[in-house]
Amino acid sequence: MSETVLLYHNPHCSKSRAALAWLQQQPDIAVQTIDYRANPPSETELRQLLSQLGANDVRQIMRTADAAYAELGLDNPNLSQNELIAALHQHPALLQRPIAVYRQRAAIGRPLENIIVLFE
Repeated sequence: MSETVLLYHNPHCSKSRAALAWLQQQPDIAVQTIDYRANPPSETELRQLLSQLGANDVRQIMRTADAAYAELGLDNPNLSQNELIAALHQHPALLQRPIAVYRQRAAIGRPLENIIVLFE
């Protein structure tokens, strides 16, 4: 019986495509992809992702170097975690990519080795 990996995926991103290709080559692993730009994770799902990643700050899963991050004022250190989560839900392109979830653990696939470690 195969196990399922959930991959928050952007098909236009080379790192995301590389992660998907690697996952598809693994025996006994089924891959479920979510184009997070078209189907943004809910605020609850984002909180769960943070927990699965072992992250304690939403900015750890945000593309802080993206121009939109600053344009939206998300670089303001006074923003709460709840405000950042709401912003990430509203602007899913700011989510780091790819993110793989396997057996209640998650990893950001930059570099791909972070995802590979989930299977060790």
